[in-house]
Amino acid sequence: MTRIVVLTGAGISAESGLGTFRDVGGLWSQYDLEEVATPQGFARNPRLVHDFYNARRANARAALPNAGHAALARLGAAMGDDLTLVTQNIDGLHEAAGSTGVIHMHGEIDIALCGACGARWTAPDEMAPEDACPDCARPATRPDIVWFGEMPYHMEEIGARLARADLFVAIGTSGEVYPAAGFVDEARRTGARTLEINLEPSRGRFDRVIAGPATEAVPAWVAEVIGAG
Repeated sequence: MTRIVVLTGAGISAESGLGTFRDVGGLWSQYDLEEVATPQGFARNPRLVHDFYNARRANARAALPNAGHAALARLGAAMGDDLTLVTQNIDGLHEAAGSTGVIHMHGEIDIALCGACGARWTAPDEMAPEDACPDCARPATRPDIVWFGEMPYHMEEIGARLARADLFVAIGTSGEVYPAAGFVDEARRTGARTLEINLEPSRGRFDRVIAGPATEAVPAWVAEVIGAG
């Protein structure tokens, strides 16, 4: 069977009510990203950053997976280990839809991280700067989110999966932020076919493009793949 690596971005969760960086008037647009999504911003004002992610966590926990998430879960059930699902999203909607083994390269909003000892645990609804780590007791807790200027998680594993892929699919991602923006080039170098599924396709680096909302385009593509499998 064809080995597929799928990368999902904010576009697949937007139809579940979770905004993207570029949404006018959305949650992200109300904040300076330098202040809420960088290590330096957290050092300057940890309460502001916690308040921002508390709001994002509440939104994510209230959201429901959509037809795009459900379709990828069906694809995973059909393909097993031949499908690698990588997401830039910090929500848990892929798992809520039934996907397993999801690689969260930018971390997860539902997880807390100790900046002092590296411990991780399930995040409460509300986090604050004075929260003590359950392992080392230091007040160094932060969301387990990869901020701008930090290295995304699982890059070695993702690179290995891309090197073995027959098809790389980018869904709902702008293709402008590295290193994820370079995945299509990595896949092409090793001979994989490439597909973009997006509301607004990017600049022509893919062999095939399917334009449309994720709730329509992803189920249609998955039906095509499963029918051909």
